Amino acid sequence: MRSDSRSARSADHLERVLEHPLLRRIGRTPLAGLRRIPPRGVTVHAKLEAANPGGSVKDRAARAIVLDAFRRGLLPGRRLLDSTSGNTGIAYAMLGAALGFGVTLCLPLSAGPERKRILRAYGAEIIDTDAGEGSDGARERARELADAHPDRFAYVDQYANPANPETHETDTGPEILRQLGQRPLDLFVAGLGTSGTFVGIARFLRRASAATLCVAVEPDDGLHGIEGLKHMATAVVPPIFAPELAGRREPVTTEAAQEMTRRLAREEGLLAGVSSGAALVAALRVAEETAARTAVVIFPDGGERYLSDRFWDEAP
Repeated sequence: MRSDSRSARSADHLERVLEHPLLRRIGRTPLAGLRRIPPRGVTVHAKLEAANPGGSVKDRAARAIVLDAFRRGLLPGRRLLDSTSGNTGIAYAMLGAALGFGVTLCLPLSAGPERKRILRAYGAEIIDTDAGEGSDGARERARELADAHPDRFAYVDQYANPANPETHETDTGPEILRQLGQRPLDLFVAGLGTSGTFVGIARFLRRASAATLCVAVEPDDGLHGIEGLKHMATAVVPPIFAPELAGRREPVTTEAAQEMTRRLAREEGLLAGVSSGAALVAALRVAEETAARTAVVIFPDGGERYLSDRFWDEAP
């Protein structure tokens, strides 16, 4: 009888959560054509994920992961725990503030001050981890905390959680094709971090049309400065990554990504993060090599949360 009562309360709580207006604001982000940077004959559509309420594409995955945790009865009775380099943590913290659950995040010390201030503004608890160990070290620390305090934390592990790619397969991919209408899509380009965005959208697009080349973008070296992306050869590969979905994997240098990010601001009026610049570098390279004419490129976030990075000060 007591178990039935708990199940009823959990179902009632989930129903109230699903009605929250913040959840409905996630997604349906603009698909904007770039006018000055792409060469003549190449159309590039930037998927501007900074338009999400938490400012990044990670709002989509965080929403799916949080709702799954509610369905499994892990929330709101425990604190949500995960590792992050910033954006997913910001999305968790935003949802925690809105939906009434605590959030604890393991974050590398190298994370920028803007992201830390946003997390604290939402009321998240931050546990600093070794900067040299990056996102892999933060994930290991989160696992240690989850093992030590199973009754306190709901560890959701964005790198292994199937809800991460599934939301992009069922929502983001179809959204892109609806926005394109009848226009063909030669290239889809996204960066590899947790890999959820790329895996989910690529899985959908490959079913929709064999003519679309799906390109995964990663830094060219393990010691890089492209925030949010992983150099898979030197990192712990996320369990959700499906390398067979990538028709091509394109390495991009930090310098090329930063230069393109400055160009986006100064030539297209788009203040984007460096991972957006990296994705555009790869898209233009592949378009030139394959004669592709239409590309959709994921721009994961805006540049406001990286303005303390010194590369912005370099002359055009």
